Amino acid sequence: MAHGLSTLSDGDRRVAMESILFSTAPEDVAGELLAKSSVRNFDRGQTIFPQEEHAHSVFVVLEGWVKLYRVSPNGSEAVVHVPTRGQSFGEAAAFRSDVYPVTAEAATDCRLLQVRASLMLELMKSRPEICLAMLASTYQHLHGLVSQVERLAAQTATQRVVEFLLELCPVDEGPCAVTLPYDKALIAGRLGMKPESLSRAFSRLRSVGIRINQNQAAISDVARLHSYVESDRSEVLRRA
Repeated sequence: MAHGLSTLSDGDRRVAMESILFSTAPEDVAGELLAKSSVRNFDRGQTIFPQEEHAHSVFVVLEGWVKLYRVSPNGSEAVVHVPTRGQSFGEAAAFRSDVYPVTAEAATDCRLLQVRASLMLELMKSRPEICLAMLASTYQHLHGLVSQVERLAAQTATQRVVEFLLELCPVDEGPCAVTLPYDKALIAGRLGMKPESLSRAFSRLRSVGIRINQNQAAISDVARLHSYVESDRSEVLRRA
């Protein structure tokens, strides 16, 4: 499945413990889960699990980005989520001993913590309090999907692109350079638009100090982007 295994480093442990899945679990339970889990390395484009496969594991992203998508009966692809460092996926299906409702693919080279679903279910039976951690994790995913649907319905394409870039910015003001985490076609799918619409949005954003060069975005003033999002939102509401 993966091209290699590696050991859990101290850095990996910190990332895993920051995830909602581990941070809400009792400390001793989290430690046991980490001790009995595996770190797997995936190459970009490699399938982590296919849609409809039996849900055998829950994953936490330690490095890189993962693409979760569904394929419709007519063959079209819909990107559901793109989890990154410190985020988990696969919980709901694994806890129900169900099948994965999506395909998971490495959007970049990535390292994942793989936690066996059977281990988690055993611990849930012996330690009922861990169920609260599992509920918190699944709720977070549901909340994220609801927010995503809301953005697709209420925001302009350009506004979605700006908010996506702001999520990548490590600062709240001043100049900033960010690396786009995956290819533009996937970014477009994640934001609910076609690649050509994404290109047009990038072009329009030159007027607010954004320059895109391959997978690099140079931003002249992050605070200006925040102002742009608010003004764009006001304009949408005014036209409604």
